[in-house]
Amino acid sequence: MIVLGIDPGLANTGYGVVERNGGRLAALDGGVIETSIELPLERRLVIIHERMLEILDQHKCSALALEELYFGANVRTAFAVGHARGVTMLAAGQRSLPCFSYTPQRVKSAVCGNGRAAKDQVARMVQTLLGLPHAPTPDHASDALAVAICHCHAAPLNRALDLAAARA
Repeated sequence: MIVLGIDPGLANTGYGVVERNGGRLAALDGGVIETSIELPLERRLVIIHERMLEILDQHKCSALALEELYFGANVRTAFAVGHARGVTMLAAGQRSLPCFSYTPQRVKSAVCGNGRAAKDQVARMVQTLLGLPHAPTPDHASDALAVAICHCHAAPLNRALDLAAARA
């Protein structure tokens, strides 16, 4: 199973590609898609969408996992993140890939065992779980790898639940 994890954002969309082979996890790719604030919104969304298609095609991903939208206090930022999530999900839909969403707390819990872990703790655990020589940077890439790891851990349970529901 190859999972593309996404930490969505309009200025910086983090992505991380993780392969699960049996019980082993390996990082295949990771980074940040950056868009300039000087570009119109529609152009920024095209950049994110086109890069998502490239990554999905390059790695032959079997699923897309996204961090859920956290509203916080800034509604304008939440809308911008929502736009980035939307074009990312559109890219997955165009490739007939299932999308899964995880709260930031669930991602942190899956990676660190603590839903309130700090960003540096998440980065160190991502490094350890993927056997990387150093913690991934920047934070957006590290967070995206953590989302992919979360899905890799959740996928077997999701499949079992789907099977149980189909039998019922």
